[in-house]
Amino acid sequence: MSNHDLSDAERADFQRDGYVLRRTVFSPAELAALNRIVNDDPVIQKATYGRKDAGGALTELALWRDLGDDMFSDVSRSRRMAGPVADLLGGEIAFFHAKLTLKRPKVGGAWDWHQDYGYWYRNGFLFPHMASVFVALDPSTRENGCLQVLRGSHHLGRIEHGVTVEQVGADMTRVEQAMKVCPLVHVEMNAGDTLIFHGNLLHASGQNTSDATRNVLLCCYNRADNAPVLGHATATHTTFAMLPDDLLMRHADAPISREKAFSDGVPAA
Repeated sequence: MSNHDLSDAERADFQRDGYVLRRTVFSPAELAALNRIVNDDPVIQKATYGRKDAGGALTELALWRDLGDDMFSDVSRSRRMAGPVADLLGGEIAFFHAKLTLKRPKVGGAWDWHQDYGYWYRNGFLFPHMASVFVALDPSTRENGCLQVLRGSHHLGRIEHGVTVEQVGADMTRVEQAMKVCPLVHVEMNAGDTLIFHGNLLHASGQNTSDATRNVLLCCYNRADNAPVLGHATATHTTFAMLPDDLLMRHADAPISREKAFSDGVPAA
């Protein structure tokens, strides 16, 4: 049994609440390597773009849909990330995409309430057998715009979504009703913690009003038997072999030397 395997209590948390918080999944050395890539790699810098919230504040993103020979890809396929997701989704999983969301000090924008599957449904995935893993590369606090979730809201099913300014958000009439029955939780995290959450969980995040960055890596997965059916170019579905955790640092000092399949238009947090 791996140190990163789920407990029965964690499985129950996910089924009841729509998410499970896992502490100290990544070491300080691994976080330092990941943040070095975020801050210094020219491919990441070139691929980063912005999305404004309703108030005009900007959050920066970089998104990729392929797996390659770099540390970000190794994180996505690592046993500690993919193993618990496969457990919770009930079978073999495929990689959908991954992204960085970067909230700069004092100016980082908010993310409107949304469900990931509220958007991914349009890509042609028939079932919401999908989940994301939020990796805190920095401490994630109320002051710097931590993730907010409506606990248990994944049981509502998919809610209609539309575009607000430059983001895709859920129907706020439904969200406001959900807030009356689903407790709002600010998910504060230490650097190295992860949050696994269901594709139908309503979530949002606030602006970064602090003096620190709020950098996050999000890895998004789909159950392997839920391949997209509409043929959208953005609906990638890549099965993979899980990487042993002791190989995670093998590309720690290597740049992202290839142009990844960067894209935009996907909700973040």
